[in-house]
This record gives sequence, C-alpha cells and structure tokens, in this order.
Amino acid sequence: GEASVVLGAFREGAHRYATLPELTAALEESFCRNLEDVADTKHDPGEHFITALVLDIPDQDPQAQMINCGHPPPLLVHDHQVTVLHSRRPAPPLGMRAWSAALPASSRRADPFPFETGDILLLYTDGVIEARSPTGEFYPLAERVASFSATSPDALLRHIHDDLLAHVGEQPTDDAALLVIERTTSHHLHRPHLE
Repeated sequence: GEASVVLGAFREGAHRYATLPELTAALEESFCRNLEDVADTKHDPGEHFITALVLDIPDQDPQAQMINCGHPPPLLVHDHQVTVLHSRRPAPPLGMRAWSAALPASSRRADPFPFETGDILLLYTDGVIEARSPTGEFYPLAERVASFSATSPDALLRHIHDDLLAHVGEQPTDDAALLVIERTTSHHLHRPHLE
C-alpha cells in the first residue's frame, strides 16, 4: 500500500513538476498525507517510510540528475569502470519527517552525474547487497560488476543473477530487484517482434 501511494504520486507529479526537488517534495507530501489510509499505523505503530531514488535522464543531454532518499546508491559503468554514485546531499527516506520531529523540512537538491553514450546505470534494492553467503559475507555488488565483461544490459543482469545465487547458495531470503539502464545513440524504440 505504501509503495502504491508513492507510485501514484510519482505518476501524477512527473507531469506537473519541472524539477526533481519539486517532484520529490510532492512525493513526500503525498506519502505523509496518505499514510494512514494505506498503513495500519494503529496495530503497527513503527516507522513507515519508503526509500526512493528519483532520476532525471534527459534524452539529449549527457548530464543526468538524481535525488537519493535513503536508497542504495546506483552504480555507473563507464568504460568498464564502476563508480558508486553516492549522493553529495542525501535525503532521508520519504515519510521519515512524519515520524521524527527532529528532522527538518529538507531542501532537497539534485546531484548531477555524467551519463554518456555506452554508459550503464545499475539500480538495485538492498536485498541484493544484503544477501549473505553461507559464511555471512554480504554480496559485493560493485566489486562483482567490475569483474564482469558483460557488454549488454541483459548479459549483465544474467551475470549478476547467477553470481548472486551462487554467492547465497540458495534463493535469497529478502526481495532483490535490479534495473539496468543503458545510454544508447538511438532515439528509436525497439519493439519486439511476435512470431
């Protein structure tokens, strides 16, 4: 329910707000306003919040922007070099202000980063990096991505999937999601052919 509130607010806000800070502020406001409608705050009075990574990737400009609200930082693969895109101005997860009066109203600002043709951006949930081996070691995602020679998003996802399962030795106990975005020169949408 909480995720549906944020997704609905995003779909509405993406058309209304021109900047990432405005959009992120709208997501925060909507989440806090609608929290009691979707979360059982009486029987589960603990903190209810959502981590989010909000991105703006323009079609023509090789400069992208992000606001990170408590989410694991994305990985940027450029010329086979992996960079962890830590936010210079991290924001708390959405909804944290509703639970902590000590948190001031944040003035979220976007962090720019280069995203050039041929670059790959890897987004993931904490279930990926918190997956443990039988000996208790966390999955070293950035290190493993740097060791792969994958040349396409599909190949990279297959490598990570297989390697993560081998690292854990079974199905991970937490949910794990990955999203790979590749900057290409083509502005045409490739549609799969049905046979």
